[in-house]
This record gives sequence, structure tokens and C-alpha cells, in this order.
Amino acid sequence: MKQMKKDLLDIRIYDTREESGAAAAEDAARYINELLGTQKEINILFAAAPSQNEFLTALIQHPIDWSRIHALHMDEYIGLREEDEQRFGNYLKKQIFDKVNLKSVHYLFREDARPEEICRHYSDILERYPIDIVFMGIGENGHIAFNDPHVALFNDPVPVKIVVLDETCRQQQVNDGCFHTLEEVPLQAVTLTIPALMKARRIFCIVPAATKANAVAATVQGEITPECPASILRTHKAATLYCDRESAKQIKGFTIY
Repeated sequence: MKQMKKDLLDIRIYDTREESGAAAAEDAARYINELLGTQKEINILFAAAPSQNEFLTALIQHPIDWSRIHALHMDEYIGLREEDEQRFGNYLKKQIFDKVNLKSVHYLFREDARPEEICRHYSDILERYPIDIVFMGIGENGHIAFNDPHVALFNDPVPVKIVVLDETCRQQQVNDGCFHTLEEVPLQAVTLTIPALMKARRIFCIVPAATKANAVAATVQGEITPECPASILRTHKAATLYCDRESAKQIKGFTIY
């Protein structure tokens, strides 16, 4: 493992995505158990993406009292049906929510609700369950959640909003194997905004694969700007970025210790 720091962001680089995911899971489990030692219940926000596969698989192997944890859901497409496997809620249900005994699960998807109603409802959920921990990734365009560069606001006035997805973001969903063609990928989504993510006490950001190398380099080396939404992580007092050798290969010019 190689480790470096940029501003406040802790960056850890492992040889493989399996090692990166396992290390993030070990650190996350340790932090969860420490937090459960000081408070009755905690609230965790989960991202849904293939980048999280190894991390979530490893996380559920650790001894954690999930019955004291409320699970929240980071972003969701608009226009898919409840049963569609591409829905992020269904990914999380399959990968973790159905495998552990959670206190409660709060999905963004409501088939009978308009997107505006979903935003209002989930804003109330976030008031009731303030986020303690975020498990997240970074998109190929540097997005966090579905805050693509053209809609990302570091001072967004709302915690949840409707967004139009840019083409790079939509193409990533094809690259990840979630959709067969770009045309199948929904044009809109509901997402938690950047201030909502940044309110968390602790952020674990797991970003493997060569397809994320440009975004990781921009996050670590570029300016802190909405043009690379993930760059804001460098201002969070307790955020760690977990990379593999492929996703970190374009990071240059920093002392590794």
C-alpha cells in the first residue's frame, strides 16, 4: 500500500481492486463499530456502482451490528420501473441490503411519486436520519453521486434535486455493463447534492479501475472546482480515497510515504 495526502484528503493506493475494496471495508467496519460504541444508532449513505462490488462483498464479512444502522440511498434514475435491475436501489438490495439485518432502509425510488415529490420526501428523510458515513465512488467525469460537472454546486441550496445526466456519465453506465446502449440510459435522475454528501462525519471513497484514472488525477491534482466535483473531497476533514494501481496511475508529483 502507498499513501499520500492532498490538502485534507487521505489517498491510499493498493495493487488490485480486491485489495483496495478489502482495505476500505476493514477501515469502514472499524469506524462503524467505534461509532456504535458512542451512539445508539448510525446512518450510512450507500452508492450503487460496480466500483463498490469488492468493497461491499468484503464489508458484510465483518462483525457489525447492522440492526442499529439506518441505510440511505445516494441517487436513482428517473424513468425505470421498480423491477428493472439497472435501478440503483435494486443493486443495493442485491449486494447488501438483503444480506444484513438493517434497522431500516430508505430508497429514493417511489414508483407512484413524481420526482419533485421524491426530492421533498427524501429531504425529510435526511432531516430525520442525518448522515454519519458515506460510502461512495467517483464517476469518469469526476461526479460524486449524480452531480455531473454541469449541474454540480458546492453550495447547492437543496439536499436532493433532479438532474439531467451528461453524456460522459451516461456512457459510463454502458462501459460498466449496466446498459447495452447509450440510448437505454435514462436522461434524468434524482440525486443527493454535494453539500448533503459533505455533511457526513466520515467519507470512504472507493475508486478502482483504469477508466477512473483521469477523474482520480483531476480530483487529486487539479483545482478544487465544480468542473471536477470530486475535488471537493479535499476539503472534508475525514475523507479517504481508496484506489487501485490502475485508477491511480496518472497521479504524479506527490511524495509517497
